[in-house]
Amino acid sequence: MLKRLPLIPTLFVLAAVATMLALGVWQLGRSGEKAALLASYAKAEGQGAEVAWPVDPATRQAALFRRSTLDCRVAGKDAPIAGYNRQGSLGWAHSVTCTLPAGAKAEVVLGWSRDPAAVDWNGGRVTGVIAPGAGDGVRLITDPPLAGLQASARPDPRDIPNNHLSYAIQWFLFAAVALLIYGLALRKRLAARDAEG
Repeated sequence: MLKRLPLIPTLFVLAAVATMLALGVWQLGRSGEKAALLASYAKAEGQGAEVAWPVDPATRQAALFRRSTLDCRVAGKDAPIAGYNRQGSLGWAHSVTCTLPAGAKAEVVLGWSRDPAAVDWNGGRVTGVIAPGAGDGVRLITDPPLAGLQASARPDPRDIPNNHLSYAIQWFLFAAVALLIYGLALRKRLAARDAEG
């Protein structure tokens, strides 16, 4: 039977299936890592002690969902982005880019409103909760809000998805389907060859 298998297609399919299985196992590992990370975020959320603003990118993950205070010097107007308030209403989160005393930058969400018009705020001392930002960045969600705005939604670790288990299942299903399709194609090919011979 093995001598009747086409070598190159069989090796190709087996390599593809092995890759899919490896990706599924990797996603299972990532699921556990993400669960541990989310548990650490939930724990950090309940800690009352403030942390220094994470200027160093290496310290950002550990600072997420902790309270922090910074001295914000603002250059330019705020940039409203879509956001929610504490009651879950959709509107505009008014965000500014601050320059810190040492020259580093920090994104700060001043608060929420239904109006996207820019608000006047000249900077100062800001307190809030460190939340995930764009890419690998972080931002400070002010608490209390500033510039006459309403409070933005609190950052919540439960809003971060852990989809790795479903990704693992998908990779395992892809591997099974690839084997099934190849098995059916091989069976048809061998049956046709037997019919001819």
